[in-house]
Amino acid sequence: MPSSCKEIRAALAQCLQESECVMVQRHTAAECLRSPLAETLPTKCQQLKKGFGECRRGMIDMRKRFRGNQPITFKSLDSSEQSGEGYQLYAGRSAFAGSVRKTDGNEPEPQDWREAENEKYRKEQEAQKR
Repeated sequence: MPSSCKEIRAALAQCLQESECVMVQRHTAAECLRSPLAETLPTKCQQLKKGFGECRRGMIDMRKRFRGNQPITFKSLDSSEQSGEGYQLYAGRSAFAGSVRKTDGNEPEPQDWREAENEKYRKEQEAQKR
C-alpha cells in the first residue's frame, strides 16, 4: 500500500485494538469493522474508518492523479484532539478550527439581510417624500 494511507491505517488498527469490541467482547478487528458491530465502535474509530476509506478511494480517484492522495498525519489529529480544535480527517486544513465561538446564549441575533434591505428602502422612501 502506498505511504499516504499507512499512518491512518495504523491509527485505525490501534483504535480498534483498544476498543471495547475487541478487548471486552473478544471479536476480531475485521468483525468489528462490519455492519452490526461497527455502530458500537467509539466515535474516534468510526471517524478513522471513514477517513481510511476516503484515503483508499482517493488512491484510485482520477481527479487526484496529478497531485496524489493527500497524506493525513495522525500526530496532527492527536494534537488537535488535545488542544480542542476541530480537525478534518482527510486532506486540507482543519474543518472547524477557528470557526467555533463560545457563547453564553445572550448575544443579540444578527439582523437578517432582508430586514436590512427593507429598512434601507424605507429610509430612501422617507427621504424622497421630504
